[in-house]
Amino acid sequence: MAGSPGPKPLVAVGQVTSTPDKELNFTGCAELVREAARRGACLVFLPEGFDYIGRDPAQTLSLAEGLDGNLMGRYARLARDCGVWLSLGGFHERGQDWPTTQRIYNCHVLLDPAGRLVAAYRKTHLCDVELEGRVTMKESSFTNPGTEIVPPVSTPAGKLGLSICYDLRFPEISLALRQAGAEILTYPSAFTVTTGSAHWEVLLRARAIESQCYVVAAAQTGRNHEGRTSYGHTLVADPWGTVVAQCSEGPGLCYAEIDLEYLHRIRQEIPVQSHRRPDLYGTMGLPAAL
Repeated sequence: MAGSPGPKPLVAVGQVTSTPDKELNFTGCAELVREAARRGACLVFLPEGFDYIGRDPAQTLSLAEGLDGNLMGRYARLARDCGVWLSLGGFHERGQDWPTTQRIYNCHVLLDPAGRLVAAYRKTHLCDVELEGRVTMKESSFTNPGTEIVPPVSTPAGKLGLSICYDLRFPEISLALRQAGAEILTYPSAFTVTTGSAHWEVLLRARAIESQCYVVAAAQTGRNHEGRTSYGHTLVADPWGTVVAQCSEGPGLCYAEIDLEYLHRIRQEIPVQSHRRPDLYGTMGLPAAL
């Protein structure tokens, strides 16, 4: 299905290999943001753990900062200097409850071109997974779950709905964001090689098809430290489920035009939103009168 002619908003999606070295990570991410701005992108996406990926929970907690800290201040200045929106997808945040909980939030931050924080979504689905002999993760051991979905935010590319990584496995959040007006869903991630090679692309394309949104997924790639390797395969899928941009191996950027006229035509031609039956969902086994 072809899109409409004429200029369309350009987005840039970053793929990085974060380490425990925050300064090195910032330097690499800033270079990508500046390159994207030079290419004319209005919105730049960075993945989960763009700030760092720690070797263990103790290091992860020790390196975390608040949203009012030095690192987020540097990204705010970067957004202003480059004149772009920044989707910073998975900041290790020391929230206001840090002194009492000693736990952090996995926070997706959206900055506008003035460097203002316009949205902060805290990951609601925490990744507690054990694949015997292959993958063991227990995010809930050091992370507080978020308590709300953030309404979509209007950007020059479209209305952006925020999620993070493991949220991808829960279609309920994507459908809730679509119902709230989202046109772009974003899943900044740090998938493992085992789960990524099995599920990454098919889940992203499924979220695009069922929500009829663009799906943007910035990803970690390669060896983050001696105990962690990430899958990569940063991509953008359009509302038809077609992968329209993808990164190759290693750090870098891919670019996609966001065609909202095309999106709305797909929604008109296959109006699944108006065909949904919320009167039935969740009612199996209940008396008919209910």
